[in-house]
Amino acid sequence: MCLAGLVGSKEKVFINQTKLQHEVTWKTVMQIAKKHTKSAISYFQRICPGLKLERVFMDWCWWILAGLPFQHLVRIMDCYFHEGIKVLYRVALVVLNLFHKECQSNNEWSPDNIKNDIGNALIKFCKKIPVSPAKLLHAAFSIRGLSTQYISRIFIKTEMLLKSRSVLNSGSKQLIKSRSSDNLPTSQSQVNIQMMSHTLTIREGEKSPGHRAIAMGVYPIHNLKSQVCKNEDLFTLWSWLPVRITMYQPVLLYTTEEHGCSLTTFYVRVEQHEPTLLMIKTCNNEVFGAYCSSRWFERNVKDDKGQRQAYFGTGETFLFSLYPERAKYPWVGIEGDKDLGHSSELFMAADSKMITIGGGEGQAIWMDENIRFGKTDGCKTFNNPPLCPSGDFEIRVLEVYGFVGI
Repeated sequence: MCLAGLVGSKEKVFINQTKLQHEVTWKTVMQIAKKHTKSAISYFQRICPGLKLERVFMDWCWWILAGLPFQHLVRIMDCYFHEGIKVLYRVALVVLNLFHKECQSNNEWSPDNIKNDIGNALIKFCKKIPVSPAKLLHAAFSIRGLSTQYISRIFIKTEMLLKSRSVLNSGSKQLIKSRSSDNLPTSQSQVNIQMMSHTLTIREGEKSPGHRAIAMGVYPIHNLKSQVCKNEDLFTLWSWLPVRITMYQPVLLYTTEEHGCSLTTFYVRVEQHEPTLLMIKTCNNEVFGAYCSSRWFERNVKDDKGQRQAYFGTGETFLFSLYPERAKYPWVGIEGDKDLGHSSELFMAADSKMITIGGGEGQAIWMDENIRFGKTDGCKTFNNPPLCPSGDFEIRVLEVYGFVGI
């Protein structure tokens, strides 16, 4: 029961269940450490010029679970069950900083003693950690700039980088094996899931020798009746969704054909669902839209200063065009690790007067409060061209889909 509760939690992340998620997690810790423990990372790289940080961080959770004394671990796990895995991230950063300080003042942790295996040295250090549980946690929760939103952004960016580079699905590359991932589902099982969700039945048509009728597979989109796009387009769109989403049954949350053209109605029917899929058909028959990774309700969420955040969302958000051209425009951040600036993270914005997706030198999709008129520009967040030739468009149909069971 307890384990099922941790696995099934939707509000907080506790346990990773696949090799992909496991690798994304330790790489997220590594990326955060590069920013928040720069001195420690630089020290390790200086004493071990050929050191691969991946070998240090892939077993990061064992610094805590296998290294720290019981009295420390009890206090940490108490916070973990309340706050989620971000507590372990914080503790790992403190461990790195403390270890770095001890390396400079304690001969037991001199460069000659640790340079051959920093990973095991960290675990041994944790067993003799020189601070009390209270001081360890105080230091962990005193780290600034480590918000849940920041961690989530790094996690999703790392996940998308791994997927975009096909690291897990490449047969020619062997991942460094970690004892933490021996019994996790393989990436091949994810590929099988994706193939199941994309199943097609193709039958030779009777109208002409070259004609084929394409029908969607029995699961999960066989009952979809879209007024915006054809079944062939739906299949293409489905292949662009994140793998985990393709196993859920889509449900129509809002359509202007049935629910009217009102932003208020849109919010009432859509705002609590995450993710959502917006599909627009214009009066010129262009078809385009966006996969929106966060709830539209987040337009009301306030920051630490009590102010509403103008933009929200994550790097899983992407744009697409289905007619006259088929194209997907993912977040520009998946193309590399460099900081692209604030304009690259303007995913979603909304208020009582409008909806915007994408920003920076233009808005990829903008719709007015009557869901009648809109405009589209190129933007820095997705590096997209305008999604329809004229830039301005009149909406014939807007459909918004959610996913059952998420």
